[in-house]
Amino acid sequence: MQVKWQERVWTGVFWLSAAFITLILASIIIYIVYRGIRVINLDFIFTAPSRAGKEGGISTAIIGTLYLTVVSLFIAVPIGTATAIYLEEYARKTSRFAYLINITNETLAGIPSIIFGLFGFVFFVVYLRMGWSIISGSMTLALMILPTITRTSQEAIKSVPYEYLENSLALGAGRWQTIRQVIIPSALPGIITGIILSIGRAVGETAAVILTAGSSLNMPMSISDPARSMSVHLYILATEGLSLERAFGTAFLVVVLILIINFAANTTLRRWSESGA
Repeated sequence: MQVKWQERVWTGVFWLSAAFITLILASIIIYIVYRGIRVINLDFIFTAPSRAGKEGGISTAIIGTLYLTVVSLFIAVPIGTATAIYLEEYARKTSRFAYLINITNETLAGIPSIIFGLFGFVFFVVYLRMGWSIISGSMTLALMILPTITRTSQEAIKSVPYEYLENSLALGAGRWQTIRQVIIPSALPGIITGIILSIGRAVGETAAVILTAGSSLNMPMSISDPARSMSVHLYILATEGLSLERAFGTAFLVVVLILIINFAANTTLRRWSESGA
């Protein structure tokens, strides 16, 4: 009887904790939507911001954000998933090299974003002479999201039953063929989850981006051009007191963009799983 009472208490605590977190998230989103939706129109989305910042839209910031996010994912996703495959499928459990990779990955995950920004500025912008550009910002963002992609991919691969590997090898398939056709498809939902989390961080990053990609208001035409992301634009509007209304409008579009990306990724994954089944 006492055990059942304790289970009910702890179940209630867990439910209250989940409800509290959901309430906080919903309150933030509702407040941003309430303050930001007032300034949302076609002109705000499709026109470039003015130099003063009090007029114009955020079209160049939207394009800059998409550039930075896509390029950083192209860099980080192959490296992160390949590292996870090596650690879980090829490296020995007693390997010092694998241990070093795991420690390095955990350390990178705990480094503040401003440190990444300073490193990107010194190494990519100054030393490699890439200048303030999308490629400099994307490579810096790739370093930031790499630990998340690697760790989530590791856990996803680790969750695949070992019998899948044994059965595939017993049927005559090679190790790489098994990984490519059995392990990766089974672990794909977890890998996609890590990518979605990484997208959220890349879209919302400010300090590292402003130090490496710059804050140009011009439309970026290539990855060698400087760009202003939506988060940087939001930061400048809010901190410099240019237009708080447009800052909330930008925040609203950042939330919408992340929701669209998450919905598209989950929908694609679900359809892929259904067709694969």
